[in-house]
Parts: sequence; C-alpha cells; structure tokens
Amino acid sequence: MNIKPLIALCSAIAVVLTSCSSNNCPLENTVLCNYYFYDMDGTPITYTQPITITTLMPGTQTWYVYRKLGYTTATLDHRDSTYINDGYSETLDVTRRDTILVNQSSTRSFVQVPMSYFNPADTLVFKYTNISRNDTIVVSHRSYAHVELPECGTHYFHQLTGISATDAAIDHIEISNPLVNYEGKENVKIYFNGVAE
Repeated sequence: MNIKPLIALCSAIAVVLTSCSSNNCPLENTVLCNYYFYDMDGTPITYTQPITITTLMPGTQTWYVYRKLGYTTATLDHRDSTYINDGYSETLDVTRRDTILVNQSSTRSFVQVPMSYFNPADTLVFKYTNISRNDTIVVSHRSYAHVELPECGTHYFHQLTGISATDAAIDHIEISNPLVNYEGKENVKIYFNGVAE
C-alpha cells in the first residue's frame, strides 16, 4: 500500500479546513466614518454639549393615520379600508426617511457614523442643544465592495472625495484620511468655532 497519496490527501484536507477557519477574519469589521473634533486652532477638544446627528435619506415615507373619537389612533404604512368601514377618518402623513445616527450624545471628542453604499454623497445634520441653528455636512464618496476572505463576507469600503459644511458652530472641516474602512482611523476633522460649546 502506497501511503504517500493518503498523506497528500490528508494534508490537502487540513489546508482546506484551516483556510475556512473564522480566525482569519478581522474581529473589528464595522465600517464607520470617524469625525474628530477640534477647536479653530487645531487643538483636539471634547464637545461637552448634547448633540444629535441625523442623516438625510432620499425619498419620503407615507403613513396612513386612522382616527375615531373615543378610540386609539392607528398609524400604518399601508392603507386599510376596514378602518374606514368602521367609521375612522383617514389622513395621510408624509415624512422624510431621515435616520438619527447619534441621539443627544455629550462629552464626545469624536463620533462614528455609517455611510450609505449606493448614494454618491451623504448629508448629515448636526443639531445642537444650546444654539437654534443646525450645521449641515455633505460628504461625497465612492463606495466599493471589499472581500478580505470569502468566508468573511463582503463589506463596503468608502473613498472620501469631497466635504463641505455650514457655519452655525463649525468654523471649517477637512478630510484627514480619505479611506473609510474598519481600521477606525480618523477620517474627518471638524473645527468648531466655539459658539455652541
């Protein structure tokens, strides 16, 4: 009996089994854009006031609201004629598809937010608790699929191509590292003007 083919087969199976191990996949694999906070002079700061960050999504959502005196109001994402047949009034409520990414967070020196895969630009609204005006940040980017290993799945990485901001509390903004991946490096520097701190 020739043992060499058996040893070669066992070696090939061992290589296949070890290459499929999840140990080869990165543990930190969440792709977030990292915005770090600075004062106008470039000194890192901790933003102490509560801040809410919302991303503006394209399109709208229609809600059907059914009301009847003495009964609980029902809000649905589809039309339901049984409510009308039971004497409810129907009104339409059209809302934006915006999403809150950071809600009333305070004492932060940076924030991490996800990016859209298919839109060429993301629009973020920074809402401050101690001033009435908001800031809007528009960040342009290209997104592409990244596969570390087939067993790890696909993640989307982003390449930042441009950024702009309004000036309610932001003095200026710049891209410090255009590659957004799961390494967690600083991507954007936000220089605050001190109005809302």
